[in-house]
Amino acid sequence: MMAKKQAKIVRMVTSDHLCPWGIKAFDLLKRNGFEVADEHLESMDANKAYKEENGHDETPQVWVGAEHIGGYDQLREYLDLPPDPKEGESYQPVVAIFAVTILMALTTSWALQGELAPVRIFELFVAFSMCVLGIFKLQDLQSFATGFIQYDMIAQRYVPYSYIYPFVEAGAGTLMIAGLFTWVAAPAALIVSTIGAISVFKAVYIEKRDLSCACVGGGSSVPLGFISLTENLMMMGMSIWMLLKANLSASIKRISVRRWALLLSSSISKKEVRI
Repeated sequence: MMAKKQAKIVRMVTSDHLCPWGIKAFDLLKRNGFEVADEHLESMDANKAYKEENGHDETPQVWVGAEHIGGYDQLREYLDLPPDPKEGESYQPVVAIFAVTILMALTTSWALQGELAPVRIFELFVAFSMCVLGIFKLQDLQSFATGFIQYDMIAQRYVPYSYIYPFVEAGAGTLMIAGLFTWVAAPAALIVSTIGAISVFKAVYIEKRDLSCACVGGGSSVPLGFISLTENLMMMGMSIWMLLKANLSASIKRISVRRWALLLSSSISKKEVRI
């Protein structure tokens, strides 16, 4: 039986603080088959003194055998792992939101109707997505507005619009789930999404600007582009569909009322003839 590879980690562990990077580094070593000598620095003063005495800028510090690796980031490099957290642009936040909301739409359709109704699933998916994206924006309105005004044509001319947008998106999505106040929610969503789609298309495909999307809030690493355009097109499609659906429903009700009126009138006429 081969002996386990030896490693040592020096990390801060006190009664009121556990260094998260120390925990992660220790876990990486264990999961990669190392037998780890785990040395704790049990106070802030001990941590400070250790760094000063050994010329380190941070803890934890890791050794593999006699080789000094460094901190958590250097350990990940040593193990050929990507940076933590991820660096650069990523669509992961939007993909995660859409993946969860489509699952929510599927399960909600099944729970309410006992079947997977495609049209209702689409309605719920878009409405749920609007709500979740609105929540992400509302977490930090100031940060969202800073990112949004960089590409939205209306927000660039009237900054308060950037603070209104998340409320419209989340509010319209909430109302669309139940089909409430369609004549208010759908036009509002259609207006902001049409402006958004035009703004994104102009910034990305005409002006060729390299910007981050504020779709999941300010300070995100999501690049402005196809995903952002898709979000707005989905809102536009949903808004138009809800308006058509409401109009069709109203027309059917009017026809039904007329039919009942005709039947009632015919019945009354027949009774009068008999008399």
